[in-house]
Amino acid sequence: MTELSYMNCSERPLIVLTGPTAVGKTGLSLRLAGAVGGSVVSADSMQVYKGLDIGSAKIRTDEMDGIPHYLIDVLEPEESFDVVRFQCMAREAMKEIWKAGRIPLLTGGTGFYIQAAVRDIDFTESGGVSSFRSKWEMFADTEGDESLHARLAEVDPEAASEIHPHNRRRVIRALEFYEQTGETISSHNRKQREKNTPYRLAYFVLTDDRKKLYAQIDRRVDSMMQQGLEAEVRKLRERGLTESHTSMKGIGYKEFFPYFRGEYTLERTVELIKQNSRHYAKRQLTWFRREQDVVWIDKAAFGYDDNRILEHMLDELKKRNILPV
Repeated sequence: MTELSYMNCSERPLIVLTGPTAVGKTGLSLRLAGAVGGSVVSADSMQVYKGLDIGSAKIRTDEMDGIPHYLIDVLEPEESFDVVRFQCMAREAMKEIWKAGRIPLLTGGTGFYIQAAVRDIDFTESGGVSSFRSKWEMFADTEGDESLHARLAEVDPEAASEIHPHNRRRVIRALEFYEQTGETISSHNRKQREKNTPYRLAYFVLTDDRKKLYAQIDRRVDSMMQQGLEAEVRKLRERGLTESHTSMKGIGYKEFFPYFRGEYTLERTVELIKQNSRHYAKRQLTWFRREQDVVWIDKAAFGYDDNRILEHMLDELKKRNILPV
């Protein structure tokens, strides 16, 4: 099968490579894209921003091995970014990749973004700012994030267990959705997961032993600090960015604002980044376990041999008629 013949498939091919933070997705994505004639579409809510390089573990241009990358460094940090905008941008990128006779490789760790692209979720019902949202924003401003999260736990315990109490935007969205529709957002998400994908899909989740993963997270945060993470965030703050900007809500950025105000020491700030990253990895794995038709790639089961992992993934792609046998 030639590259251009992919455009004649009744279902266009799409490969997903995801997994928890710091598990090693970037390096494997380059090898996989090179092996299949693929182009990478970033499914990361922070790497889309210019200037958020160290804290987002963004791949550098000189590390891309000539593989085309999309949705990296395309927005200014003052701009808002959410799943609806991501879905629109990802669709356009995938169309361009198919037109070029290549295979889109959606990689990153933001599970909801991946689901939106893979399941072709319709967000038209979301609409603009509602009176419900305004009400809960006022409630959060006066009562605090913990009280807001407690309200969500009352109506949708499942969603509350998945959303961090300080992720005000997602907590409000879940409460707003419940009041608008009478349905919990966790129930809605389950239905969306059951939707058939319109693509010829292979969905890989890279994972590792929990203790090793957490140790790797800690090492990566230490490396980020050595590379100048504090200076990167300080520069963004001096530019005028605040905790209210979407770009500053990511792990590795939001923790520095209390430090800049003198509320935490630098050591405590680093520990919070590590802690929040570990908790995020746990939530990511919980999300991916609920996705259907996923191929789990346990690095330990392959003896941490990247060649064996790549060979296994290529075999799976052949089984799914994404690559010729």
